[in-house]
Amino acid sequence: MHALNTGHTVAVIGAGAMGAGIAQVAASAGHPVIIYDKAPGAAEAGIAGIAKGLGRLVERGKLDTNDREALLARLSAATELSELAPATLVIEAILENLAIKQQVLAQVEAICSTDCILASNTSSISITSIAAGLQRPQNLAGLHFFNPAPVMKLVEVISGLDTDPAIADCLLATAGAWGKKAVHAKSTPGFIVNRLARPFYAEGLRLLEEGAADSATLDALMRDAGGFRMGPFELMDLIGHDVNYAVTRSVFDAYYGDNRFTPSLTQQALVEGGRLGRKSGRGFYDYAADAPRAEPATLSAGDQTAVDSIVVEGSLGPADGLVTRLQDSGINVIRRDGPGLIRIADSVLMLSDGRMATERAATEGINNLVLFDLALDYRQCRRLALSLADQANADALAPVAALLAAAGIQTSRLDDTPGLAVLRTVAMLANEACDAVLQGVCSARDADTAMQFGVNYPAGPLAWAEQVGLAYIHRTLTHLQQSYGETRYRPSALLRRKAFSGESIHD
Repeated sequence: MHALNTGHTVAVIGAGAMGAGIAQVAASAGHPVIIYDKAPGAAEAGIAGIAKGLGRLVERGKLDTNDREALLARLSAATELSELAPATLVIEAILENLAIKQQVLAQVEAICSTDCILASNTSSISITSIAAGLQRPQNLAGLHFFNPAPVMKLVEVISGLDTDPAIADCLLATAGAWGKKAVHAKSTPGFIVNRLARPFYAEGLRLLEEGAADSATLDALMRDAGGFRMGPFELMDLIGHDVNYAVTRSVFDAYYGDNRFTPSLTQQALVEGGRLGRKSGRGFYDYAADAPRAEPATLSAGDQTAVDSIVVEGSLGPADGLVTRLQDSGINVIRRDGPGLIRIADSVLMLSDGRMATERAATEGINNLVLFDLALDYRQCRRLALSLADQANADALAPVAALLAAAGIQTSRLDDTPGLAVLRTVAMLANEACDAVLQGVCSARDADTAMQFGVNYPAGPLAWAEQVGLAYIHRTLTHLQQSYGETRYRPSALLRRKAFSGESIHD
């Protein structure tokens, strides 16, 4: 089915920030848009808010005055639900309450034509459950925008058990015509983004709770090595711990307590203490005007003499770019065959594979072992995490820190923990995406698109995993599972199959 043409009227129920934003998107695409809200004057206030925002765009030279006036002319406020009768598409953006959504959409169904498309902007409620209260459940799909709707590119189109495939296709095409990146998902807990994003928070919280590092250090590593715009702790503070914790609880409960989604006691305590993040003034960080800025812990080489030569034995696999960067920084690289490591003075540097440095040192007979973390791009990263085996000399980190500093890379020490920070997080994100694909929730392409455009990840988790190597990601998860003895880190059957076949998940 084709996208709705601009002659079709779109109605939006709910004039809050999300509803008004969706209305602006539809009107910007050229549709007549009716806004309804049960609160007296709310629809008019929503339009006034849109007008104010568009005015700022005009002031900054990002919107023509005539275009602003034309867009506003396409918006109208309704005082009764009956005024939505001409709409071809009705989008509900009201309270996240199943009974209320069912009641409102049942009323709309009785008012509008039998072929009117009904859509819910719900972020968490089952589309199948909402549709169960309708006479024509096949006409309902999820149309989940991300806040702020005019800015965020992603839209999740969600099919319930009864959703007509033609309806989903029409919404996908329409969202695309509205300038959005539209992805398709089956109605399952968390849809795509809210499910696949859980490990980003969960692994950071676990590292914090195990004393691997403080929140500022972990955030810096995810930004400066992983390429994420924000680390997990600053992002949770921005979202609000009440909201983030509630989503985690919802997904955890919906999946019958699967420990992949286990909520954090640390985050629960923040919610109970009213430390909700930016909106309350305090979360993992203090947002008072006079509060000192939390800085990451950074290693110093101390009195270590600058390193001018290293021995590289074998390939470092995903980290070969680091060797190139060291060479470009003037470090003399001597190459030999070997298992994939760098010798620096008496220290040995290896890429983490999900095992603790202490375990690898014992297994491989390398006492002065230092492990380093995954980076999105070793040629550009500004910081790397290191961990030291318990058997190593206390000064084994110094030459490594000096070497990496010579290439412009700061280092932060994590307590010896399996998978360090970036590697374990990326592995778990990819694993969750693999399971979503395996279970028919979404395609591999849509999983990657959703995470890049819904939560601004630097790369899609599956594309990133294939760049690192599916076999490496599978091995990392296997080692994490062995280290913790938990099913939380069990590799997806799809990941396991592709790791052994060598095929792409995108095939």
